[in-house]
Amino acid sequence: MQYSDKVMEHFMNPRNVGEIDNPSGVGEVGNAKCGDIMKIYLDIDENQIIKDVKFKTFGCGSAIASSSMATELIKGKSIKEALELTNKAVAEALDGLPPVKMHCSVLAEQAIKSALLDYAKKNNLEIDELKDLEIDDDHHHDEISCHEE
Repeated sequence: MQYSDKVMEHFMNPRNVGEIDNPSGVGEVGNAKCGDIMKIYLDIDENQIIKDVKFKTFGCGSAIASSSMATELIKGKSIKEALELTNKAVAEALDGLPPVKMHCSVLAEQAIKSALLDYAKKNNLEIDELKDLEIDDDHHHDEISCHEE
């Protein structure tokens, strides 16, 4: 399987790894069957700007690279801007992912949205874009194990 230099760079040197004490929002998505689990921590200020974002990901190299890139793409952005992040944007920023690994970028997008939903609930906010959010923890990717290379 061929990975871009950017995927390898974010896998070997992931950005924003760790946890945030007293986070504004936390999102966890994943699937025990395939083994990719992502947890995103957000620190959002009073102006609804994401001051800091950290992640912990258990999974393959593409999952770690997707988490790293996704956190880089939303850091310093408003909640509204973060809500616009798509798995396609994450994959493009990594110069592409192999088709069987695209679900990793989907998980990164969902983890961020899940953390934003947690933030909204904690602050009694209603965010229209998250009203119909469905986290697809049981994603299927042609029955290929995430860890087959």
